[in-house]
Amino acid sequence: QVQLVESGGGLVQAGGSLRLSCAASGRTFSNYHMGWFRQGPGKEREFVAIINWSGYNTYYADSVKGRFTISRDNAKNMVYLQMSTLKPDDTAVYYCAAEPARRSISTIDYQRPAEYDYWGQGTQVTVSS
Repeated sequence: QVQLVESGGGLVQAGGSLRLSCAASGRTFSNYHMGWFRQGPGKEREFVAIINWSGYNTYYADSVKGRFTISRDNAKNMVYLQMSTLKPDDTAVYYCAAEPARRSISTIDYQRPAEYDYWGQGTQVTVSS
């Protein structure tokens, strides 16, 4: 089992920044690729970003590319999502998720929530216009 706890959400004005954190425990953190997803009001859960087990490979949704940065610290069992130039459309509950690193992230369907084995409880991000 892997336990994931997100933090760092809040209310921010459009154009502002936030950094989300996700603390992992339970299993060897570096054995997992880590993803961020979000779910806005009335919307399906959607992929935001993924980072591979070593931190050297990342992918982003087109909607956040150039504005969000995913990173991880395997020594601290943490994954982060730095969000900049936030827009009202970024308003959502943000979730981190863990996928066992059995294969390279370039070979998995990382945009599909069902690909991930473990999820946090989410943290709310609200961007006001």
